[in-house]
Amino acid sequence: MGKIEAIATGIYGASAVSADPSVHARLKRWEGDGYGHLPVCMAKTQNSFSADPALRGAPSGFVLPVRDVRLSAGAGFVVALCGEIMTMPGLPRVPAAESIGLDADGNIEGLS
Repeated sequence: MGKIEAIATGIYGASAVSADPSVHARLKRWEGDGYGHLPVCMAKTQNSFSADPALRGAPSGFVLPVRDVRLSAGAGFVVALCGEIMTMPGLPRVPAAESIGLDADGNIEGLS
């Protein structure tokens, strides 16, 4: 939780971070597995430094709730899910748009 707490208190203005013991356990296990050096990506509302979209701007003294953490070992980071944020599925290395084009007659290719 060290990096998450440093971001929350040092950058976001939180007074503390709250998380379920299972979150702490996963972070500790990942650190033991050699992932402790990875950077942390904070997934939270874009409307506030807090996880509460109603606390707009840069409030201070709030407790940042970390409800889950996810290891993105291939991408090389840990994601801390704060509040009720939803995430999108991962994207492929090569976007499908790179195989879409037009043929000589102007017909779209690569959509199937």
